Amino acid sequence: MTVTSKSIIEDIKKKNPNINRVIFTGCGASMADLYPGYYFVAHESKKMLSAIMQANEFNYDTPKDVGENTIVITASLGGTTPESIAATKHARELGAHVVTLSHDESSPIVKEAEYQLIHGFEKDYANKTAKMTLALNLAVEIVNQFEGYEYYDEAQTAFNGLFDLINHEANMVTPAAEEFAEKYKDDKTIYVLGSGATAGAAYSTASFLFMEMQWITAPTIHSGEFFHGPFELALKDTPYLLFVNDGPTRHLDARALEFMQRFDAKITVIDAKDHNLASIASNNVIDYFNPMLITGVMRVYAEKLSEARKHPLTQRRYMWKLENY
Repeated sequence: MTVTSKSIIEDIKKKNPNINRVIFTGCGASMADLYPGYYFVAHESKKMLSAIMQANEFNYDTPKDVGENTIVITASLGGTTPESIAATKHARELGAHVVTLSHDESSPIVKEAEYQLIHGFEKDYANKTAKMTLALNLAVEIVNQFEGYEYYDEAQTAFNGLFDLINHEANMVTPAAEEFAEKYKDDKTIYVLGSGATAGAAYSTASFLFMEMQWITAPTIHSGEFFHGPFELALKDTPYLLFVNDGPTRHLDARALEFMQRFDAKITVIDAKDHNLASIASNNVIDYFNPMLITGVMRVYAEKLSEARKHPLTQRRYMWKLENY
């Protein structure tokens, strides 16, 4: 029998129909990949508390009610992140139902979890978003099975079309990505903005594609928070990357864009509407699918930037080199 998000949540519900809390926890990009799942439960559930936590924060400052009525979803791409392994083990010891997402089925984190979903990564641009997609899929199943989700079928339609759309759009953006790379290759700082379910993708882009992989300072700004302090830095040629959602929070992104344009900042926009997200996702579910599409497209931009800067995405100062940190 193939293990799926649906079958996992069915099994958890058989064991305990009284689940009332879902915690998503991980480190780095894996934590960011869990954000759409957290966001979905937080916005669609009428009964469950939802939280997203850094794994070591979960380990050292665990919420007091974690136990048999809690689902904990952990993630680690290679499955070897010590803090995330510890969080997986810790959650199980507390009696929570633990699902982990990993690329390596034989990894330590998989061995610690009660349930495992193994995802792809290298195959294509869509698979770069597989962990994120699984996190959202789990979230949809949790809400639907424990309390009912009115737009479940519409979400499944979007899931079914998502990977083909990501790969199609990613394969179309090379000219725009090369223009971005040429425009930003000498910048020491790039401000990254996003909102809604895409706030995690903005954080991931800034912290990992830019700071970790390119050594570019990259503050992350929520589009709605831009006007509460950070807009003071919007000057001529200030470099910004803005993720624009198709859905309820689009107004927040558009408002930030209008202000940046007003002061002639240097702006690159990746807009889910331009990449045809509405062709697979209805208005009722579209917000939750923005981050996967934008992330898949952004990967092309990151690759072209690394080529223009002659700085491979795999280059590190400390990661994989230092043992004690």
